[in-house]
Amino acid sequence: MEYNQYREILKALGEDTRLQIFEMLRNGTLCGCKILEHLNITQPTLSHHMKILCDCGLVKAEKDWKWSYYSINCDTLQSLVSFLSDVKCMNRK
Repeated sequence: MEYNQYREILKALGEDTRLQIFEMLRNGTLCGCKILEHLNITQPTLSHHMKILCDCGLVKAEKDWKWSYYSINCDTLQSLVSFLSDVKCMNRK
């Protein structure tokens, strides 16, 4: 993964609604209608947020007839976690 993709993921999660959506998806795949039930937003607004989460690669979408099901892209998440955890910290006293 490149720095641009990490930046886009972090920017996506920097918005409160998208962070709430990510929190919901931590428990597994959800239909967009279920996500919408828990948020005080309109369907077009949900679509906007889901597009951002999908475009940065953090979330995957699957269509089943007229419904969209969303889940966390574990490969992308693992890459981000590895990137963030590969830090050499120096303890200063």
